[in-house]
Amino acid sequence: FYREAGNPKGERMMDKLLLVDGNSIMNRAFYGTQDSFMKNSAGLYTGAVYGFLNILDKFIRAEQPSHIAVAFDLRAPTFRHEKYGGYKAARKGMPEELAMQMPVLKDVLDAMKITRLELETYEADDIIGTYAARAEAAGLACRILTGDRDAFQLITDQVHVLLPTTRQGSAAVENYDPAAIREKYGVAPSQMLQMKALMGDASDNIPGIKGIGEKTAMALLAQYPSIDELYAHLDQLD
Repeated sequence: FYREAGNPKGERMMDKLLLVDGNSIMNRAFYGTQDSFMKNSAGLYTGAVYGFLNILDKFIRAEQPSHIAVAFDLRAPTFRHEKYGGYKAARKGMPEELAMQMPVLKDVLDAMKITRLELETYEADDIIGTYAARAEAAGLACRILTGDRDAFQLITDQVHVLLPTTRQGSAAVENYDPAAIREKYGVAPSQMLQMKALMGDASDNIPGIKGIGEKTAMALLAQYPSIDELYAHLDQLD
């Protein structure tokens, strides 16, 4: 259906994988639309499902992917929780109005024959990173649809991140490639992991180095490309 609707002439489309962060986009659909608390006749909340499908449809038509997959987190703890007990400790649980819609969305995706990806002890981020790397190795272009900036570390010439945003009350999208990351942060995508290690990540309750925020981390990585290099030159820092 999408191939025909977005490409009425039936022209061969470039091989491209669209990877969707299911939880991230569902959260955006739930919190970012006026239809969040829409219900069906049985009293089941459906607004987030409706919003998710509208967002997905928009990006399928815009990107014309030849392959699509949606990755989800599971409720079970991940290997990160095992390594660090405070991981995401400050996060609030998913509202019941949203949680009850997750199985419905998965049923809809199955009915649409869109591949679902989920694996115990791993997050959607891990699955997306794995499939993005495999897509690149296979010569496919890859687009990651997510609201999570952690995905920036995955960006390459073939792998871009599509970040939905809201500007002046209107929905927009930012397309991040290596040049966009360099322009915004002054570092290469591969250095984003080093940057997070320096400054920490409050949303995941991961502590960084005391006194180092985004600007300081950017300045340090502009001078020393990795934390190992930085530690090797500690005596030269002011």
